[in-house]
Amino acid sequence: MDSRTQILVIGAGIVGCSTAYHLARLGMTDVLVVEQGPLFATGGSSSHAPGLVFQTSGSQAMTQLASYTVQRYAEETLDGKACFHQVGGIEVAATPQRWDDLKRKHGLATSWGVEAELIGPREVHEAIPHVDPARIHGGLYVATDGIAKPVRAAEAMARDAQQRGVRFLANTEVTGFDIADGRVRAVHTSRGSVAVEQVLCCAGIWGSRIGALAGVSVPVQPLAHQYAVTGPVSGLPAGADEVAQPILRHQDSSIYFRQIHDRYGVGSYQHRAIPVRTDEILPTAAAGEGAEAPSEGGDWKGMSSVHPFTPQDFAGPWADACELLPALERTEVSEGMNGLFLFTSDGMPVLGPSREVENFWLGEAVWITHAGGVGMALAEWMTGAVPSIDLRAADVRRFDGFAHSPCYVGERSAQNFREVYDIIHPQQPPEHPRPLRTSPFYSRQRELGAYFLEANGWERPHWFESNSTLLDGRQITEPGPWAGRYFSPIVGAEHQATRERVALYDMTSLARAEVSGRGALELLQRLTTNQLDRPPGYVTYTLMLEPTGGIRADITVARLSRDTFQVGLNGQRDIAWLRAHADETTHVRDITGGTCCIGLWGPRARDVLAPLASEDISHESFRFFRAKQLYIAEVPVTALRLSYVGELGWELYTSAEFGLRLWDLLSAAGAEHGIVPAGRGAFNGLRIEKGYRAWGADMWSLHDPDEAGLGFAVKPDKGDFIGRDALLRRREHPVRRRLCCLRIDDGTVLMGSEPVFVGPESHGGAVGFTTSAGYGHSVGASLAYAWLPAELSEVDTELEVSYFDRRHPATVVADPFFDPEMKRMRC
Repeated sequence: MDSRTQILVIGAGIVGCSTAYHLARLGMTDVLVVEQGPLFATGGSSSHAPGLVFQTSGSQAMTQLASYTVQRYAEETLDGKACFHQVGGIEVAATPQRWDDLKRKHGLATSWGVEAELIGPREVHEAIPHVDPARIHGGLYVATDGIAKPVRAAEAMARDAQQRGVRFLANTEVTGFDIADGRVRAVHTSRGSVAVEQVLCCAGIWGSRIGALAGVSVPVQPLAHQYAVTGPVSGLPAGADEVAQPILRHQDSSIYFRQIHDRYGVGSYQHRAIPVRTDEILPTAAAGEGAEAPSEGGDWKGMSSVHPFTPQDFAGPWADACELLPALERTEVSEGMNGLFLFTSDGMPVLGPSREVENFWLGEAVWITHAGGVGMALAEWMTGAVPSIDLRAADVRRFDGFAHSPCYVGERSAQNFREVYDIIHPQQPPEHPRPLRTSPFYSRQRELGAYFLEANGWERPHWFESNSTLLDGRQITEPGPWAGRYFSPIVGAEHQATRERVALYDMTSLARAEVSGRGALELLQRLTTNQLDRPPGYVTYTLMLEPTGGIRADITVARLSRDTFQVGLNGQRDIAWLRAHADETTHVRDITGGTCCIGLWGPRARDVLAPLASEDISHESFRFFRAKQLYIAEVPVTALRLSYVGELGWELYTSAEFGLRLWDLLSAAGAEHGIVPAGRGAFNGLRIEKGYRAWGADMWSLHDPDEAGLGFAVKPDKGDFIGRDALLRRREHPVRRRLCCLRIDDGTVLMGSEPVFVGPESHGGAVGFTTSAGYGHSVGASLAYAWLPAELSEVDTELEVSYFDRRHPATVVADPFFDPEMKRMRC
């Protein structure tokens, strides 16, 4: 066994083999892949996966990972056998609600570059003759979907990697790690120890156990998923190819189908969630060399990742399957399994460098559908590049500490299992555990009739029933059924009241950190684009870039003293980024949970605050984008004069112990000025009107500041910073795309991620997609931001947006649409 390697990969399933393949293709061949079981039917989830690949999802990243995966598998063969059968995929609708959702999903596919079409019941029947067309409204057909052969694909990629110098070892169990100074120095195995520079854990259902050996939390939950193979089915000839029919999803019954010669494989998510503890999973696999995946039937027997089939859980799904495919009534289930695979609390993979050990990487909770793309992205990332597919939503460092709790992971993962085929609204909050994180204002908000949604564990008011009287005399435009699922006309009234007088916004859930020490300024200057070397009391909007010049985050930095900064961030990834670049001269402290924030915004905000403030807050004494530490009555506050809604006001921060008192003081002082509490619904509409971007929704690592309309926050002359040189090189060429504001001319309110076309009624492909969307209740217009080619970004350009498969006229408008002179905030 080798005594040293640059990268050691744990697990030779589809993710480990894909990553090794892509590492080798990038020139990194000093790679050792160790597998506790045999090669390449390891006995893990890859070995029993039925192999269905449906590419389209609500996530652009997951769709892109799947699309690359299809390409990768389709190009591979093993000993003359295909690794992917591109037979197409059909998702059918048995209800009007599902048919509407497939129309929405068609738009998502178009936005993300997947060719798809809506087809009628007869066309579905022609493609899959066993489907009863009377049972369905139609289907969404994607010709490039199909069936992966994961064990073949893994071995094919492994062979290519081996030819380039990558080594694979079977029957080699990882038993421990040598860790010093926060890094893995050596990996101990049943065959000896190996010195390493980096470790990648792709151990699948054993990943949590491996992580624990290194002191790394892997927030995943193994769950059992039922899959059965029928007896011979009338109409499928015995000598038929393994699969010729498209794969089929019947999501209204949470089941799917695939042909297996003269039989069908049927999988179900309809049954109860069946979580499995890691210590219940045997450590070694029992599958033999050269075994195929269970799509052939029976080859899963003896695998550690397969638990006994529970027929009582399959009775309902089988009845539904027979209803859709009546020919199944004349056969029966010949064999089945409860196969284990991983779920997470938010339904996304767990990828990237761990927060505990800097060179211990994770490639966990990855389905066969995405494994090719994940392997490519991980290989890029581990060799120092920025992944070509943005992985912000899959980065393990996205999680706060509470989200690593086994109880939380287990409960949320089980809910995700139950809802995997449900029609889930983008704003739909998880049901449990709630409430989990609450601001100090929570009790008052409940008294005021707050309607709460949830984000990252935080209870966040969306509107307040106490404001229902604001509706008197107002005509509030309401969105349609889908965009209005979590809407009340009170949202529009709160929006207008903020512009007319003053409102309180709970901004506690926004992440923030204190960066302090003699090296704090140097750290922040090196990581950000704007000039931060300004006197204490200044606040600066700035960006953190990737080395490629793409936007890693947008942040707000308040210099409170020479060596102390308060930094408003997007989440734990940003805090991890700061800490990763800090040295012993700088301390980065997450202060989110111990503090709270009220946004006091509106033209009467100064009237409310001035009588309470211990210092002069006139415009002359407290200017825009300045910070002061003062008292609001007896409450110590850090006040930042800035606004995310486009109105005069302040963000007021204090420690959590004073939060309720601060709320009550402002509420009482504001009563004579018509103050109201306002929720996130109004907040979102206000910021869209004002043109304020939301990182992660409007721009991410694949977009640079100039494309996103944020070039004003970049000061190249200040000196070197991460991404500076790459951005300057980009500026040598014309901008190719821009984030633009659209007015939806017929007033239809969108949700985001809709495809944009050249109008009117162009028959060409989509030219872009929307990001943030909402109704501007101050300007009387439906607005959406969209990524468009530069040549279509001029004001008054006419376009169309497809929403539920209907085209709506749209026009590029000035950005920002509201108060472009910025007068209201600066008075």
